[in-house]
Formats: sequence, C-alpha cells, structure tokens
Amino acid sequence: MRYLMMTKGGSQPDEKLYAEMGKFIEEMTAAGVLLVTGGLDPAGFRVTSSDGEITVTDGPFTEAKEVVAGFALVEVRSKEEAIELARRFRHIVGDGESIIQQVFGP
Repeated sequence: MRYLMMTKGGSQPDEKLYAEMGKFIEEMTAAGVLLVTGGLDPAGFRVTSSDGEITVTDGPFTEAKEVVAGFALVEVRSKEEAIELARRFRHIVGDGESIIQQVFGP
C-alpha cells in the first residue's frame, strides 16, 4: 500500500530538526519504506476551472499555514503503519498538520 504524506507549513527548521529528520529519513530509506520525499516551494500557483474557463493564480497564498510544505511517498503494509510513521514525523517536527492519502494505481 502506498500513501502520500503531506505536511502543511510550519516554523523554520533549525539544525536539531534537520538532524532528527535526517535520521528518520535514513531509517525509512533503509527499511525500504520511503520511496521519495521533498519540500515544496510555498509560492506555487493554482489552476482552477469553472464553466470551461481556466484561471491561473500565482502564489504565495494568504494562509501560509495552509500551504503544503513537503511530502513523502511511502510504501507500507497497512493504514496503521502509515499513521505510525506520521505520528513519528509529527513528534519530530512538533505542532502542525499532516494529511495522509492512499495512492491507488500502478
């Protein structure tokens, strides 16, 4: 089962956070759980459609805490395992919100 784990914007990381995240990422990579991870540019842009009209809006968006700041694609045996990884991640990075969605398809 693959899950996309996304985290919304938070505080600026410090050296301790980078070190802890590095260990966590190394552990998940060695276990074969982590497929890919990355940070996202907070500026971004939004593409919407309504009645056949396409609108492109450049960021950054007004609510920075609502912007997805990073992601990880993991492959695990169960939903519970994905939740446990998310709990460990939140414990490392502190207050904030993560969104986890199962990825379907090949």
